Amino acid sequence: MRSLDIAEVVRRSGVPASTLRYYEERGLIMPTGRRGLRRQYDESVLAHLALISIGRTAGFSLDDIVQVFGPQGELRVDRALLLGKAAELDRTITQLTAVRDGLRHAAACPAPSHGQCPTFRHLLAEVMAGRMPSEDALAAGASSDGSQTAL
Repeated sequence: MRSLDIAEVVRRSGVPASTLRYYEERGLIMPTGRRGLRRQYDESVLAHLALISIGRTAGFSLDDIVQVFGPQGELRVDRALLLGKAAELDRTITQLTAVRDGLRHAAACPAPSHGQCPTFRHLLAEVMAGRMPSEDALAAGASSDGSQTAL
């Protein structure tokens, strides 16, 4: 594979040099050496940076991501960790979808005010009770635990 200097890695990945140095300190990437004062990286560092970006977007901590890479930079995927994160993302997506739908309803609701809209009031009641409503519960006017909410 071709060797890239740090400036080329920055240009091609969009990751700032300071972040590359931090990732190096954390053991996420490794330079292959130096040419003058510039760090050199194997071209495969671009794939590692893409995986780090995907992991960060999915909500993995850098400590979690460090565990994905072996000592020589090879991938060691913990499938249970991935499944757990996927389930967490599913819950978050469901909650955010319900909130989005509630807000859209409130924006289009024919009620004279949001305070008079049963769906919006249900959304507020759920959040005030420390529950994030699910799409189904919001649509049915029931709380996320299945009980009816008095409005």
